[in-house]
Amino acid sequence: MPSKPAKPRSILPLVFVLLICIAPVIFALLAYYVPSLGLRPSGENNYGALVQPQRPVPEAAALDLHTLDGKPFDLRSLHGKWVLLSADTGACPESCVKKLFVLRNAHASQGKEVNRLKRVWFITDDKPVPEQILTAYKGTIMVRADPAKLSAYLAPKAAGQAGALTDPMWIIDPLSNLMMQFPANADPLKVRSDIKKLLANSRIG
Repeated sequence: MPSKPAKPRSILPLVFVLLICIAPVIFALLAYYVPSLGLRPSGENNYGALVQPQRPVPEAAALDLHTLDGKPFDLRSLHGKWVLLSADTGACPESCVKKLFVLRNAHASQGKEVNRLKRVWFITDDKPVPEQILTAYKGTIMVRADPAKLSAYLAPKAAGQAGALTDPMWIIDPLSNLMMQFPANADPLKVRSDIKKLLANSRIG
């Protein structure tokens, strides 16, 4: 009895395997050449907002900063360091304490990179700083600043607006450029993560 002819094999499995192989290539091409599809990942994965354009630290006379004992302080003397900034009144309400706490802990958590960082608190009035604040945040450089002059540097577009100085936190890079701003009530873990990434990816400071 003659054998039955073999049935032709389906090419569907082969087509399926081929599609799996070329799918990543097609996806990459679409992401690159058709950005309107929303397939391209964002180039930024930082939490803080990049300051655009970056602003160099002004000359000492422009900021007119003074230490708590009245000596002039030049912010540019911290050139070569990553500088973590906050600003608030001398009484340092709860929101101020939170910022100092976030920056102190973010600084302290950087392990062997800790010496690459400095912290500065701009005090925007002549009120005395509570003793407990002086003790708890020893190591933070505390300087008095004229809020109008400070706003011209830190928040020129929002100068005079409520919270323009007292809500955010900032970072100055080792080349003395203001380069990042954190939002009000910033997430401490995300602030720490951003700083860690900056230190890991930078060969300066």
